[in-house]
Amino acid sequence: MFEIRRATRDDAQIAFDIRRLAIRAQCIGPYNQQDMLAWTRGSLNKWFTDLVQQHFQLVCAQGRVVATGMLDVEVGEIGAIFVHPEFMGRGIGRLLIEHLEGLALEANLAQIKLDATLNAVAFYRACGFVGEQRSIYQSPSGLQLACVPMLKVLGQSVRP
Repeated sequence: MFEIRRATRDDAQIAFDIRRLAIRAQCIGPYNQQDMLAWTRGSLNKWFTDLVQQHFQLVCAQGRVVATGMLDVEVGEIGAIFVHPEFMGRGIGRLLIEHLEGLALEANLAQIKLDATLNAVAFYRACGFVGEQRSIYQSPSGLQLACVPMLKVLGQSVRP
């Protein structure tokens, strides 16, 4: 079984590590190796640590953190959905999306948005998000990556 809990400052390093592993495991096709290496280089910093403490939720399996996700209620945005490669394909991403949607509903948000990496568009569509047009995501590190901005109106049912 999986449990979901709010992240603390002490979880920043494991969240950073899962992010790096997930990007390198899943994004090599849609993005070139040079961009992926730039996207995942560096080490944990204060900006990411603060983000984890403020907005992250973690999925744990037997006490081990196996996935991350965040909801920024102020802007109505979901992000940082990363599953450790050893745990991919087990429904953890969908579980996390449903949890974040529940938090958004509790915060009285009518909709949520996200910038989907190209490899994740089909997953988000299966979770009820819509969006077709490609855009450019400007990462905090200055890297520009192709993405698909997507939106979901909350309270609508999703086909299984």
